[in-house]
Amino acid sequence: MTLAIIPESPPLKVNADGVFRIGNTRVTLDTLVTVVKQGLTAEEIAYRYPFKLADIYATIAYYLNYQQDVEFYLKQRQQQAQDIRSMNEAKFAPQGLRDRLLARQALQ
Repeated sequence: MTLAIIPESPPLKVNADGVFRIGNTRVTLDTLVTVVKQGLTAEEIAYRYPFKLADIYATIAYYLNYQQDVEFYLKQRQQQAQDIRSMNEAKFAPQGLRDRLLARQALQ
């Protein structure tokens, strides 16, 4: 019997917004990279998230093989999040939020 070596793609899918998700889950590549950097093992990740262990290792391998590209992607995502946060803060000023919520609650 001969062992077949078949290259496999990582279980990453990109959605319409350009966000990479793992498999058919809502968990992002950002999340997986973050928990790996925090020191979680693949087994701990499998316990916390709905992934097959093989998918976790494949995604970690992808990250390690393309670390510079993934880090660039993560920086872009962080910048997008900051831009959205700034836009929302400009629209909905956080100053006085507690007072407005308490005033609304008093009217009910």
